[in-house]
Amino acid sequence: MNAHLRTALTLAGRGVPVLPLRAGKVPFGNCPVCRDNVCGGRPNMKTPGPCSCLRPCHAWAAATTDPAVLTARPWMTAWAQAQAVAYHPGGIGLTVVDLDHADAVGWARRTLPATRTVPTTRGEHWIYQGAMPSANAVRDGVDIKSTMVYARWLGPGTGTMTTLPDTVRALIVKEPSPVRSVIAPLAAGGGECRHRTPAYLERGIAMAEQRITEVAGGVHATVYRTFLAVLSAHGRCGCLTDAHAARLFAVAQTKGESARHCVDAWSNALTALGM
Repeated sequence: MNAHLRTALTLAGRGVPVLPLRAGKVPFGNCPVCRDNVCGGRPNMKTPGPCSCLRPCHAWAAATTDPAVLTARPWMTAWAQAQAVAYHPGGIGLTVVDLDHADAVGWARRTLPATRTVPTTRGEHWIYQGAMPSANAVRDGVDIKSTMVYARWLGPGTGTMTTLPDTVRALIVKEPSPVRSVIAPLAAGGGECRHRTPAYLERGIAMAEQRITEVAGGVHATVYRTFLAVLSAHGRCGCLTDAHAARLFAVAQTKGESARHCVDAWSNALTALGM
């Protein structure tokens, strides 16, 4: 048994879903059905779900904690050629902020809450407790690795892992920010603030996140109705911020909504409320 397989089995025993990587940090291809190492349950290959091809399939979708799968064909051949071990961060409720060079690391130290860090070849991985949609190049040298992606296992790291902050969630909103463009008019509304305490607004946002997270079907309609309810309750006095909207966009995208659909739903809700 080689070192990579031993590491993979150790991680799997701790509940971490893992897979082998070949040279170039690329996963092994397991079938000709899926495209570009992306496996999904629908034709557009963008959403997770049962795969119609032979399992295990590709990349993050192949990550597993089952030692029987890890040590069965064709993966025994893959482990013999593997150059690294990868894991699915979102599968265990984690987010990795991948900092690819020294300037990105410096930005993180100035901007983000301290958390567990792992040194990489060129930078660092900052690991937070909490999952979110993944995105590449959210700023120079910074990728977000969480749901539906894999990250290299480079060791346990050092430091205490902290809860995923809103500053990281907001990074997936591209500039110019679509959230800012629809939120900005609210601050000028001048309405009377009905928020008795800061916890009142926080509770409303948390309830909205939960409503979207728990929906089993009709995601489009649920996202729109939830945005409508949030804006109706909190949108006229200017207390609703970009960070709050980014949280709602992020949880909607976790359920499969695109950023464009989120913007449209938010804009439609504003129009419906006459804002």
